[in-house]
Amino acid sequence: MAAPCELFCWKAGLGLPSVNTDCLIVLAYARFAGAPLKIHKISNPWRSPTGSLPALRTKDEGSCSQPSQIITQLRKQKYNADNDLSAKEGADTLAFISLLEERLLPALIYALWIDPKNYVEVTRRWHGENMSFPLNFFLPGLMQNRQLERLRLIRGNSSLEAGEEAEKELYHDALECLNLLSQRLGSNTFFFGDSPSSLDAYVFGHLAPLIKIRLPNCRLQQNLKNLDNLNTFCCNILSLYFPSESKEGVNRPMSSTQQGSDFDNEPYKRRKQLLSVLVAVAAMLSYALLTGIVAIEHVQEEEPVGPASLRGPSHEEEDE
Repeated sequence: MAAPCELFCWKAGLGLPSVNTDCLIVLAYARFAGAPLKIHKISNPWRSPTGSLPALRTKDEGSCSQPSQIITQLRKQKYNADNDLSAKEGADTLAFISLLEERLLPALIYALWIDPKNYVEVTRRWHGENMSFPLNFFLPGLMQNRQLERLRLIRGNSSLEAGEEAEKELYHDALECLNLLSQRLGSNTFFFGDSPSSLDAYVFGHLAPLIKIRLPNCRLQQNLKNLDNLNTFCCNILSLYFPSESKEGVNRPMSSTQQGSDFDNEPYKRRKQLLSVLVAVAAMLSYALLTGIVAIEHVQEEEPVGPASLRGPSHEEEDE
């Protein structure tokens, strides 16, 4: 039987089944609920039906993007990982998801997208290497700007920028959230017993990047390593529900030196990128000449004697 829905999400990488938190949430929930999705793992968000990732395309109700909307659609199709939760557990789920989005998510955005060293050496590098030309030249920067806007909106601070003060405040709030999650999980396999729920999907989506991605500058990662039960929680989900998909890049070091040596082992990749850049520059110069943005003026010395018919024709260019 054909899958009822199609899920578009960021491709696997850096030791994760997807490099994006929202995609991890949806992928985990779908596995927990047993939803038979047709999954498209891509590195160009504009190829999704909504222009963003993750995105769920259904046969009857169109497409949606936010994890909460996607989970709602799956529940409508009877794929509900929260069926066995009590009313109190349902209320706890909403409270902890709100806590994650208000306290932990801002720190995660900062660590991956705003911190200059992490962004250049890890986030931008991965996206640049996995996107096609010419998207890899401008799309990572556009995504960074959107993440900064998102962070400012969550924190209610329109002037928030990268810096020691902002980092200290964000990581402080995130650590409080991590400690609360660790206390709530205790020695359990999942947050509400032996079966995973939507809360487990949300926690996994936020913690897995901090646990698996090797960031050169993130004190929060060291704090998380000290919370053994949260580390075990994420590793269990990866091994149980993503046994093969999470292996890509799991042992790849994130230091700039070692990454550079990996990149140098692909001589043809550099050659292709250089040729692509040269072709793009030539195309832009040709366009500039044809449209009159750039003009080449031919200067001809005046001749004291000679009929006008011997002079060269004037050059006029038309806008396309």
